Amino acid sequence: MLLEFNYEEITALSSGARDYLQLRRDREGSAVAAPPAAVGFVEELLPRLEGTIPVRTLGDQRRIEGAVEAVLLHLRAQMERWILVTHPAGEEAVAAYFDFAHVRVVLERIREMGREMRALFELMTGEPAVGPRAMAYVFPE
Repeated sequence: MLLEFNYEEITALSSGARDYLQLRRDREGSAVAAPPAAVGFVEELLPRLEGTIPVRTLGDQRRIEGAVEAVLLHLRAQMERWILVTHPAGEEAVAAYFDFAHVRVVLERIREMGREMRALFELMTGEPAVGPRAMAYVFPE
């Protein structure tokens, strides 16, 4: 399956992901041996943001969903901060809203893809879409 992004979505997601990772590095230092799963998911997603991402397994879909969800939470906090620091209609607050909104739309599209993949897996195998077999099942393109 293919996950497609438009320019605004890639821009918002890329910049939000970089900011998220930088904030985590600043807070935790560089000597963190085992980063939380979300940080790893974001690190894995960032270099793939080029317009279309192949999503071959439910495990891949879930990692992408986890990364986008982490970035979205970060962007929501940034948007709220800019609203309080400047003004609800301030330039920074409005820009932060649009970044948040673009990533929110991406998250919903990824979740919909996951629902479709689970339904396809169950239809094709007759098994519930849980467990290691479901997460590793490779969907044809």
